Amino acid sequence: MLQFNNVMEVFKLLDKSNCRKCNEKTCLAFAAAVYKGKKQINECPVVSDKVASGYGIRKNQADLYQEELENTVKKFGEELSRIDFETAAERIGGVFDGNKLTLKIMGKNFSLDTDGKIYTDIHVNSWVLVSVFRYIINCKGASVEGDWVPFRELAGGRARYRLFAQQCEKPMKRLADKHPDLLADMADLFSDGKVSDQYQSDIAVILSPLPLVPMLICYWKAEDGMASSLNLFFDVTAEGNIGIEGVYILGAGITQMFEKLALQHGRSTG
Repeated sequence: MLQFNNVMEVFKLLDKSNCRKCNEKTCLAFAAAVYKGKKQINECPVVSDKVASGYGIRKNQADLYQEELENTVKKFGEELSRIDFETAAERIGGVFDGNKLTLKIMGKNFSLDTDGKIYTDIHVNSWVLVSVFRYIINCKGASVEGDWVPFRELAGGRARYRLFAQQCEKPMKRLADKHPDLLADMADLFSDGKVSDQYQSDIAVILSPLPLVPMLICYWKAEDGMASSLNLFFDVTAEGNIGIEGVYILGAGITQMFEKLALQHGRSTG
């Protein structure tokens, strides 16, 4: 089945008469609704059945998000089914109420019940979700020491650092450069109020993506001919609590979350 790559691909199939028989004000509005998955192309009376049958049903963003979460749960289903949630709660800094294991992601509640169903106060992406499952399954429960180190100084981090820098630090720096208030907004939204002056950076924000895996973001503004820079730091216990691959995946997931928030930030300030 074909899929539309943009709104104009839908629009060119329409007669541009703005007849409103699809209950949209214009053909362009209908095309946008089809592209977003809110309507199907066969709801336009002038599009032939032959043309419409060539395109699959486009799911809306909410359905795609739920499907993504369900697929990720299935991927880790067997390992999670072997976990004693009550014991795990003590180990990972969570709470178990007899049915649901609840922990904090970026300060917001995230729960997983014994049937594998997710309940969350935060819109997590699949990268973050994979990190959460790795954390639940593998976390050793080591207490946070408050000793911050860059990714490359974690066990196994040096070999993966180039990829980590490309997927996490560099895109996050671009966001901070473009949206100067973004990190402050992130602190207001997600931090627990602990803002550090580590490394004499212009902005330093401590986030808690997972209870025992905090993250320190340090940003230096461009000044006197020096380019801006941004580095991410983790507690020395991070590798033991989630594994180096888990730290990388978590960093990439948080970066993607920030990129989505930055789009909203740009619209609200523009």
